[in-house]
Amino acid sequence: MSKIKPAPLPPDTVIGGYRVIRRLSSGGFGVVYLAVDAEGQQVAIKEYLPSSLATRAPGELLPKVPPEKLSLYRLGLKSFFEEGRALAQISHASVVSVLNFFRENETVYMVMNYLEGATLQDFIITARDLKTQKVFRESTIRSLFDEVLRGMRIVHQHKMLHLDIKPANIFITDDNKAVMIDFGAAREVLSKEGNFIRPMYTPGFAAPEMYRRDSSMGPWTDIYAIGACIYACMQGFPPNEAPQRQEKDRLSLALAKLRGVYSDNLIEVVEWCMALDPLSRPQSVFALQKELSREGERRYTKLTVAEKMRMQLDTLVSDTKKNVQKVGEATGIGVKPK
Repeated sequence: MSKIKPAPLPPDTVIGGYRVIRRLSSGGFGVVYLAVDAEGQQVAIKEYLPSSLATRAPGELLPKVPPEKLSLYRLGLKSFFEEGRALAQISHASVVSVLNFFRENETVYMVMNYLEGATLQDFIITARDLKTQKVFRESTIRSLFDEVLRGMRIVHQHKMLHLDIKPANIFITDDNKAVMIDFGAAREVLSKEGNFIRPMYTPGFAAPEMYRRDSSMGPWTDIYAIGACIYACMQGFPPNEAPQRQEKDRLSLALAKLRGVYSDNLIEVVEWCMALDPLSRPQSVFALQKELSREGERRYTKLTVAEKMRMQLDTLVSDTKKNVQKVGEATGIGVKPK
């Protein structure tokens, strides 16, 4: 039986001088509302309300936290408050603007500018369903991620990491601006490494070091996620998650199929960003920006007939193994293809 999520604040609730209109979304760490300020301007308000630590009955304002979870709840609350304070110092078109943050109802609220548009994830799904050869044009990918990287560079300069970059957290506004949203995993970890809560990770976009408690994270961790986002824009779906890649890495094979469709340079950039070894990736956003801006050196190397045949054979073998496995599972024989 699934745990009941805390109830959102009712419409017309007033918090910190803002009036709640409706709930926009909710996740593991909190709830986001559409609200209006005293002048009637629309804002988005994120409420710290982790569903694993707190409950709230419909119509109530105060969260209920079991005594055994109180210390963890307060630790997260402090981190959320500090995150709001850090983001409020960043002013960049590609980073969501934090206008205000305050404590009320035994929790914390972060007030952000309200964006109209859709996420990159929405665009990828729409483009993928059109079934064209390219999910996105290369020029679109380069200009989009140039914007994102400009914002990320500022974030890193403020000693912060995002740690949950994925197409669902890149918002494309109605005036075609790319904005990084939902810094729910962001922490001031560059200066306080080792003294923070490990973030929740998104399979496919999370770097290998995010799966290990003893590894250090840095700009290279966000850069892995950028590579995975570019991959998703090229393929229409996420790459295999890091633990799978560590067992059998098919990234180069998958990217090779895009040769001739996208430039060799863009394919190489994705492989560089998504290197399993953190030291083999770009160590700074600047290094990646420099490489991504090299549009003048685009070459489109097509696959040879022999390469195409080898790929078709690999796909056939892989599909056969999957089918044999399914038959084994269905019959209970437990066949395991070698």
